[in-house]
Amino acid sequence: MIIRSATLHDTGRCCELLGLLFDKESEFNPDPERQEKGLSMIIENPSSGTVLVCEESENGCIAGMVILLYTISTALGRKVALLEDLIVDPAYRSRGVGTMLLGHAFELAAEKSLGRITLLTDHDNTAAHRLYEKSGFSRSGMVVFRKIISPGE
Repeated sequence: MIIRSATLHDTGRCCELLGLLFDKESEFNPDPERQEKGLSMIIENPSSGTVLVCEESENGCIAGMVILLYTISTALGRKVALLEDLIVDPAYRSRGVGTMLLGHAFELAAEKSLGRITLLTDHDNTAAHRLYEKSGFSRSGMVVFRKIISPGE
């Protein structure tokens, strides 16, 4: 398995993986056209974030993906990242793919001198919670609020 930055050529497979993720999440629905647009926006603008994929070296199949989106924390006075959309194809689970993707995301964050990585996960996704805690994340006391702007776009 190799971890690399995604290219526009990878967006079809990444959309498939996002479909698997959004099928499980209570607040999101798969929409390949929107996912393609979002992935392309990130890949074509590396200062906004990085899409990492885990590719099987034998057959080139993308087994999983994760996204880091970059922003700035006024609390830290540093650049930070939001970790989004960690998903591993069910056929590749329990092989360390998620751990490899997170490890590479941590290395990338260190290279970019990021001060923190924040993520959100469904409250009942205990398997993800275990992975994140095992990988060094701790639960925050913060509560998530959202306001949808221009929901049709």
